[in-house]
Amino acid sequence: MNAVLDLAAIGIGPATLMMFGLLVALLLTGLPLALVTLLVALSFALLGYGAMAVPLIASRIYTFVDSFVFVSVPMFVLMAALLDRSGIARDLFDAMKLVGRRIRGGVAVQTIFVAVILAAMSGIIGGEIVLLGLIALPQMLRQGYDRKLAIGVVCAGGALGSMVPPSIVLIIYGLTANVSIGDLFTAAFLPGFMLAGLYIAYVLIRSYTSDHIAPMPDLTPIPATEKRRLLKGLALPLLVVFVVLGSIYGGIASVTEASAVGVAGVLASTVLRGEFSFAMLRDSAMQTLATVGMIVWIGIGATALVGVYNLMGGIHFVSSLIIGISDNPTVIVLIMMLILFVLGAFLDWVGIALLTMPIFVPIIKTLGLDPVWFGVVFCMNMQISFLTPPFGPAAFYLKSVTPPEISLGEIFTALLPFIGLQIIALGLLIAFPWIAVY
Repeated sequence: MNAVLDLAAIGIGPATLMMFGLLVALLLTGLPLALVTLLVALSFALLGYGAMAVPLIASRIYTFVDSFVFVSVPMFVLMAALLDRSGIARDLFDAMKLVGRRIRGGVAVQTIFVAVILAAMSGIIGGEIVLLGLIALPQMLRQGYDRKLAIGVVCAGGALGSMVPPSIVLIIYGLTANVSIGDLFTAAFLPGFMLAGLYIAYVLIRSYTSDHIAPMPDLTPIPATEKRRLLKGLALPLLVVFVVLGSIYGGIASVTEASAVGVAGVLASTVLRGEFSFAMLRDSAMQTLATVGMIVWIGIGATALVGVYNLMGGIHFVSSLIIGISDNPTVIVLIMMLILFVLGAFLDWVGIALLTMPIFVPIIKTLGLDPVWFGVVFCMNMQISFLTPPFGPAAFYLKSVTPPEISLGEIFTALLPFIGLQIIALGLLIAFPWIAVY
């Protein structure tokens, strides 16, 4: 098949507008992102270069799916699916009463603590938000917490799974940018806890400065036998976190090996708790298949699109445009953050990572900046995209388990202060890179 379009004659600028326009038009029809990117890639490849361009696309796709590290993605998703179907999260939440019951806003604070521990076990956000929406949100509403604060804590806290290692966002970035995922996990450790700390500080300030925000603390002593029972709920989750992250940071296991050990740990926990069944394992496997299938197909489409655009000379074109904006590296990084922020309002994070990082990461290296630091900055930016309308997947996850009287609009309104905190955290990361590359 011969080429129909002379892309060289058209020029890379107009060709870029044509590709972007077709991409937006197809997305507006409601077609999935994976199908849209693949259709656009194949259209430009066949029309512009003929059938000989197809093997080039196939080789890029094979490189993406052939990575050994990519095996860790279904492992971490399976961990989250198993947690969804066990009572581990509920017992963990009950155990954290020992931390939060003596302070005002304690249930909200313990919700954030639980969110961090769950994030360190699985690395994805959907299951965490649903779990916290079923466990923590009803309890806060029943105790008289301000409804918007309770909604915001559950949604923003549950989204920490994308920031706290082992984050799947960081894994996909590492694969795309060819950066050590172990280094990314180490770099994201402090920023993830910094963001959680900002959430906790906000909750405490609101609770102690406004009478109607949170109820007074419960000072009733807990019997020793009850304390021991609650502490048992902490043992297994913390052990799994220690084994997974400890083996990675200690250099004992790779990310892929640690993810498999984590799945074994969660499975062993369900067996010890008497919750394991083959039905639970089958349902968890099916949920994992659906989630990972979505990630893989988006990856295939985005990788193909970037490959064709690179063949057109587009990556060099966009890089020249961005670098030409300013001589100040900080200004260029801020422009990138603005682009990511706009894309985050409409696209899934997997597509954003695979579409933009092949362009952005070489620019970051050209500017002499650390791609590991930029990976954490990208991850923090995606935190904002999880909460911002109209896409805001975190809000939709929570809406699926909230009472009917809580509207999607109220959820997005409740998230505004937490989006502000995320923007502050992003600004701190850009202004003080040592927070990530300490």
